[in-house]
Amino acid sequence: MSKILIVGTAYPYRGGIAAFNERLARQFQEEGDEVDIWTFTLQYPNFLFPGKTQYSDAPAPEALTIKRVVNSVNPFNWGKVGRMIRKGNYDMVVFAYWMSFFAPCYGLMARKAKNTKHIALIHNMMPHEGSKIDKLLTPYFVKAMDGFVALSKAVVDEVARLDKKGKPKDWAPHPIYDHYGPREPRETALQHLGLDDNYRYLLFFGLVRAYKGLDWLVEAFADERLAEYPLKLIVAGEFYDDKTPYVEKIRSLGLQDKVVVVDQFVSDDKVKDYFNAADIVVQPYKSATQSGVTQVAYHFEKPMLVTNVGGLDEIVPNGKVGYAVSPDPKSIADALVDFFANQREAEFVANIAVEKQKYSWSRMSTTIKNLLK
Repeated sequence: MSKILIVGTAYPYRGGIAAFNERLARQFQEEGDEVDIWTFTLQYPNFLFPGKTQYSDAPAPEALTIKRVVNSVNPFNWGKVGRMIRKGNYDMVVFAYWMSFFAPCYGLMARKAKNTKHIALIHNMMPHEGSKIDKLLTPYFVKAMDGFVALSKAVVDEVARLDKKGKPKDWAPHPIYDHYGPREPRETALQHLGLDDNYRYLLFFGLVRAYKGLDWLVEAFADERLAEYPLKLIVAGEFYDDKTPYVEKIRSLGLQDKVVVVDQFVSDDKVKDYFNAADIVVQPYKSATQSGVTQVAYHFEKPMLVTNVGGLDEIVPNGKVGYAVSPDPKSIADALVDFFANQREAEFVANIAVEKQKYSWSRMSTTIKNLLK
């Protein structure tokens, strides 16, 4: 049995990385480990947060020890928390890292707690929309870590370019998000959402940001070949970018009646309805490393369309569980036409049931534990 600390976002904060940290903690618990999660008293100052709220309105997760101790902007707190880690006598500290804003905080904490192993669990090494300051801050964090576990090969390569000492590195694919509820009949989900079951549905899910390529998907969806089918596009997620250009594009292409926009963060208990309702999940990203959305789609056994950027095509084998296509509207449209014209759904779903077995939480926990042995 090991004593493990996970440092990163968790309840009462919301979002995919919080869900990841909590699910990883449960996996360690299932393996007999003692696990704490230390999250933030302050995660982002409000003026830096682009959404409506950082906080979840769901009940606190049961049977997890989550403490709010880290202030992301107070250096005096970082040193204090580092000393707390040292006194905790942890066998391993897992720093859940996804943006350079946290590099100074995590880096100083690790330097103050030298009596334990520091493993960086990297969701994104460099931001999708990076700046010069990201290049300045990130190496400070990298130098403080003893090893790195990434969620895709592409991110391992990014880490290797920053790590000048050849520290241990490995990767394990993003495990399946299996905590959003069961698969249910499509008709049931559509009823819950108030949608017409005479249509087939494409799903774009998650926060809307420029790098996620929703504008490309809207252009692809306007392809005249797709007009032959009774299709609608669901956009379910809070807009972190200005919504106006997307709305104007939808209007200019005459798609007002074919695009359902749900501009809000989707709570955990509603996620299953959107995925159970969808015929195909589309991620037309312009840049990426990996994505938790694919792992929700795997759980609900939904075909996927991704662009072959970053590590997305590592997770979605082209022609097997969906499509990994060139990042442009024409390629996206071509794949969608193939999916509906050739009725690929049953074939892809059967393959997904097999392929999803690769993405276990035990693989992730084992990779982390074995890194520094």
